[in-house]
Amino acid sequence: MEIVLQHVNYIYGGDTELAVHALDDVNLTLPAGQFIGLIGHTGSGKSTLVQHLNGLLKPSSGTILCDGEDIGRKDYDMKKLRQKVGLVFQYPEHQLFEADVLSDVCFGPKNLGFSKEEAEKKAKEALQQVGLGEEYYEQSPFDLSGGQKRRAAIAGVLAMDPEVLILDEPTAGLDPKGREEILNLIKKLKEERGITVVLVSHSMDDVANYVERIIVVNHGKIMFDDSPRKVFAHTRELEEMGLAAPQVTYIMKALEQRGAGVDTSAITLEEARDEILRWVKE
Repeated sequence: MEIVLQHVNYIYGGDTELAVHALDDVNLTLPAGQFIGLIGHTGSGKSTLVQHLNGLLKPSSGTILCDGEDIGRKDYDMKKLRQKVGLVFQYPEHQLFEADVLSDVCFGPKNLGFSKEEAEKKAKEALQQVGLGEEYYEQSPFDLSGGQKRRAAIAGVLAMDPEVLILDEPTAGLDPKGREEILNLIKKLKEERGITVVLVSHSMDDVANYVERIIVVNHGKIMFDDSPRKVFAHTRELEEMGLAAPQVTYIMKALEQRGAGVDTSAITLEEARDEILRWVKE
C-alpha cells in the first residue's frame, strides 16, 4: 500500500485563541515495503502525523491518498483502512483490555467479521510470530512485563494482516536488552511479511541501526527526508531542533579531533568498528 500526503495541515483547537498548528503543509509519499524512521523532539508533530495515516485524525486541510483513494471521502471505508494500516501506540496498556492475551489478540479479527475459529487461528499465528507461545494465551495482558505487553499489542495489530505497521515509540521505558529484542522483532516481521514499517522514535541510535529512510519533523514541518547517512550529516541542524546524531558518530568525531584518520560519517557500531580497524591497519 502506498500512502501519499498532499499539503496536509492539522490545527488543534482551530477555533480558539489557543490554536496549535501541529502539522504544517506536510507532503510525503510512503511507498509499499519501506522501513521508515520518523523522528522529532517531544511535541514536534510526529505522533499527530502517524494518527493521520489510518484516519484516527482528519486533516484540517489537505489530502491523504491510500493506493490512490482519498481517505477523506465520506463514503471511504475507514474499517478497511484501519485493517490495512495498523498503529501500535506508545503505551500498550491503551490497546490491551481483554481478560486474557488470546482474547485480546482475537478482538481485531473478530471485529473484521472473522469467525471465532478463524480469529483464534490468526491470533495464535500472530502471537507465535512475536514470541508469545501457548503459555501466555490465558494470562492477563496486564500481568505481562513491559516488553511482553508490547509484543501482545503488536500481535493484536498483526492478526488483522496489515500492509503498513506503525509503531509509536515501541521501545520507550525498556532496558537496552528489551529495546534490542523489540527492534529485532520489528525487523524480522518486516522481512517475513514484506510490510511497510514506520518506526516513530526519539532514539537516533535505534533508527540508525534499522531503518532505510528517515523523516525528521520539527514544529509540524518536514525538515529532512533522506537516507540515515545523509540525514545524520546535518548534525548541527539536528542539534538545533533538540535532536542529535547517533552516539557513535560523536565518538568518531572525537577520534578525528585527536588525530585519528577516520571517516566520521559512521552511524552504526559496525561501521565504526570497520572504520577504526581500517585506520589501525593503515
